[in-house]
Amino acid sequence: MSAPATLHAGATISVSTLPGVGSRTAAAFSRLGIGSLEDLLWHIPHRYERLLAEQSISEADGAAADGDLLTVRGELAAVRAIRAGGGRPRVEATLSDGKSTLRLVWFNNPWIAKKLHPGDWGVAHGKCSRFRGYLQITNPQWTPVQPDASETALADARLRPIYPTTEDIPQDRFERLIAPVLPTVPTLLTDWLPEDERAHQSLPTMPEAMRMVHAPATPQEADLGRRRLAFDELFLLQVALAMRRWQVRHSGAAQAIGVSPQVDRAIRARLPFSLTPDQDHAVSEIVTDMGSTVPMNRLLQGDVGSGKTAVAVYALLAAVAAGHQGALVAPTEILAEQHARSLRSMLQGASMEWALLTGSTPAAERRAILAGLSDGSIPLVVGTHALFTESIEFKSLAIAIIDEQHRFGVSQRAALRAKALLGAPHTLVMTATPIPRTLAMTFFGDLDVSTIRHPPPGRQPIATRVVGFEKSDEVYRYLRTRLDAGEQAYIVVPAVEESEAGLSDVASTVERLRATHFAGLTVGFVHGRLSADDRDRAMSAFRDRRSHVLVATVVIEVGVDVPNASLMVIEHAERFGLAQLHQLRGRVGRGTAKSLCVYMGEPTTDDARRRMDVIGGTLDGFRIAEADLAIRGPGDFFGERQSGLPPFRVADLMQDGLLLEQARAAAGRRIEQSPHLDQPDERFLRLAALQRYGSALGLADVG
Repeated sequence: MSAPATLHAGATISVSTLPGVGSRTAAAFSRLGIGSLEDLLWHIPHRYERLLAEQSISEADGAAADGDLLTVRGELAAVRAIRAGGGRPRVEATLSDGKSTLRLVWFNNPWIAKKLHPGDWGVAHGKCSRFRGYLQITNPQWTPVQPDASETALADARLRPIYPTTEDIPQDRFERLIAPVLPTVPTLLTDWLPEDERAHQSLPTMPEAMRMVHAPATPQEADLGRRRLAFDELFLLQVALAMRRWQVRHSGAAQAIGVSPQVDRAIRARLPFSLTPDQDHAVSEIVTDMGSTVPMNRLLQGDVGSGKTAVAVYALLAAVAAGHQGALVAPTEILAEQHARSLRSMLQGASMEWALLTGSTPAAERRAILAGLSDGSIPLVVGTHALFTESIEFKSLAIAIIDEQHRFGVSQRAALRAKALLGAPHTLVMTATPIPRTLAMTFFGDLDVSTIRHPPPGRQPIATRVVGFEKSDEVYRYLRTRLDAGEQAYIVVPAVEESEAGLSDVASTVERLRATHFAGLTVGFVHGRLSADDRDRAMSAFRDRRSHVLVATVVIEVGVDVPNASLMVIEHAERFGLAQLHQLRGRVGRGTAKSLCVYMGEPTTDDARRRMDVIGGTLDGFRIAEADLAIRGPGDFFGERQSGLPPFRVADLMQDGLLLEQARAAAGRRIEQSPHLDQPDERFLRLAALQRYGSALGLADVG
């Protein structure tokens, strides 16, 4: 992988050209993602240790702080091996320089006592702390020396960089390998950050920044160097996103779709409920966008059950009322079918044609739909990724709506847009996974954002319980009383088939529940391996109340709306992500009955316990999203495959939120002033943006 946010000043130079780097070390570097000298430079320390110069024990006792790396010389005054009360074995020694003493202690290394003897002289090096008021070094390095030896172990105090590395490349060797590369930075890396921007942000040059992070004189230098490199990454991404926004807005005139008061009233009359203030505000933003010939490029985000679909249907019907076409794309057939049911209900009695197109659509029906989309006789289509295929053409596609955008990936947004033969379509992408602001600016930074925070009136709050498996019988006995009263329940399990992991699976769970707590009731099941027909039959039976219980995997995470289903149990809940747990819970609470979701599990890790604490403590999807980001980190919130964007190697969205805001503002100013980055000092910036993000964002060469 090339160094992020840079261009090579010359040919890429392999790390194997460094003295002493043979095939084994080169392979170890490769496992760290390091193949070139540029990669080596961008592999920056993740922390620093304060390494003090060798000093007397009395000097150290007066100046050293907990955590300092201390180097002291002296004579061993006492040595003893201790193992008391079944605790960890340890070796303790007292080191004296004739004026003061300190304590040395080694844990779990009883053999070291045989190598230490009172009267031995040596240099101890390690991290210091205070124990009962006495200065001590825990697990120190010990180097024997002669009593009259004059050399010191370390000549100067400094910050020691600590790198993410492997056992094959120790820290000190990492330092030695990087040191001779630092002077060559100007020939290895092109500093593409325009000088005026660097000065405006008060940042060092690239060579200075690399020296500061790898060999800082002070902690402040290390922070400043890292800030420059992190800004580079964030600024380059924001420049690319700003270029993308500019391209979309100037890629061709969209159909300007006006919504008259009469059309507005007609559309609202089709909706199942009056719009909430949040929905009204989102509709207003969308109508304003669609009324312009500048293509809309907007994200609509909202919590589970907040009513995004009604807003999307409004936009689709506005396009159709203006004589154009609309398309709604969902990531799964279940979600596409749910959208189709919603449309069928809203359009009952209307003369408008519409179609559902998925991978399960029979060939003859598919051909008829394609013909209708091409000649305009079908103005509205709902489908899965089948709508992305090259064989589909629209006569007048005016709006494309993509649901659960994060499941598709950034690069797929352009695929549906390209289907429009007459101008660029307006684009609305939706997500039911609320997105923390820093991630919205990163993964959806080319979009304007509308947010629906509050659900429509009448949505029932969902009682939530987090329990262990020892409560299983109690939980299912309670569910049986509710089922006997006419309610329905989902039972969610993590596995389709039985495995050595011992997780609940669909087949075993169905068999167990039919034989025990739910004997005499109809227990259906659904999972991703069923054929479309079998899945439809299972879902229809549950929706029509012909089955009382539905055992399912996460295929019901989105797109399932059964108002009478008010109960849910999720077994092995610790195996699911926070967003999944929240989405699954959103399948209940859609009717008038008091709803209950029980998370049943056995969390064994700190992260799993944190997830259970969070999901049991709030129904707010936005708070859950923030907690999910804190637990998983931005690298896993949206995986690289889903986001389509190369990962950062320096910037950290958890700690660089303010820097991201500054980078976004700076990028916006620059692209507003110079959309093509065609000024002399912007040439390398343009090339860097295209090299790094051109493929992921579908950027054309901007000049």
